Amino acid sequence: MRRLSHALLKLQAYFQSHFSGTAMTPSHLRPLDLYRRMLLIRQFELRAINERKSGLIPGFIHACIGQEATAVGACAALRQEDVIASTHRGHGHLIAKGGEPKYMMAELAARSDGYCGGKGGSLHMTDFDLGILGANGIVAGGIPMAVGAALAFQMRKEPRVALAFFGDGAVNEGAFHEAANLAGLWTLPMIFFCENNLYGEGTPQHKQAPVPDLAVRAAGYGFPGVIVDGNDVLAVFEATQQAVERARAGGGPTFVEGKTYRHRGHYEGDPMVYRTREELEFWKQRDPLTRFRHHLLDAGLATAAELDAIAAAITQELDEAVAFATASPAPAPASALAGVYGETHGGRVF
Repeated sequence: MRRLSHALLKLQAYFQSHFSGTAMTPSHLRPLDLYRRMLLIRQFELRAINERKSGLIPGFIHACIGQEATAVGACAALRQEDVIASTHRGHGHLIAKGGEPKYMMAELAARSDGYCGGKGGSLHMTDFDLGILGANGIVAGGIPMAVGAALAFQMRKEPRVALAFFGDGAVNEGAFHEAANLAGLWTLPMIFFCENNLYGEGTPQHKQAPVPDLAVRAAGYGFPGVIVDGNDVLAVFEATQQAVERARAGGGPTFVEGKTYRHRGHYEGDPMVYRTREELEFWKQRDPLTRFRHHLLDAGLATAAELDAIAAAITQELDEAVAFATASPAPAPASALAGVYGETHGGRVF
């Protein structure tokens, strides 16, 4: 409890000193907002899974259920003007950075009122106004984008940072190594945040990499790597806060590895034959939402009635999001090429 109280006081002091005068709302100054955002992510994904079964949402869904603390803890350390790059498992990142469920639900439903007009879907949701460079269906695809943003911030002498979320499998991709090499070489204001959920699709990490701790690879690029309990939202916040402050002060990148676990399969419908029931139950006992709820109650920072009221409000918000998505029209066929860039020859776009 003592560590919890210290971390929460540090969190509140950080928000008050860094977000004063910005567009961040007062609720961001309260520990309860961390819980609310994690619960919103959890309930949004459960609702999206159900709406996919009902037929409202087409296509695949890659849920981050069980990983909510990495998204919320990391984004809590960022300012509004900082940017993130997401992944194919990116709903949590968008919500943690300020995404609105109704526009997200409409996007998942391929409707014109969605964040990308119904064209991005689950794998490519984007909102530049929120500093979300986009989810990405390509493993490690968002990392070079974030490094490019960090380079722009450095060249323009702006006190902004970029953070790229990626999974353990992305650390084995060439895009990660090239981006990390340049970020280290140029001392860019960049955070590499690895959500290590121990599996790349259905392949366990020990069959992907020769080292159990991926953060050690940061040393090869001249910047620090730190390991944190990815199911502890306060530990994630503190580690990311230190990395952000280092980057903002000109100290360069940091690799943050959050050890976590996804409760669902790689995608909805995944038979999950690659892991045991005992392993899944082991990690469910370390559920980030359950842990933080107990922390808040034990520390006297919230009552059960307050937390239940948050859950009820989220249910209503998601009901409204589904209604919004259902009422939103499908994209007009005439808009199919809007936002598509290329040369035209004889009226055709290439």
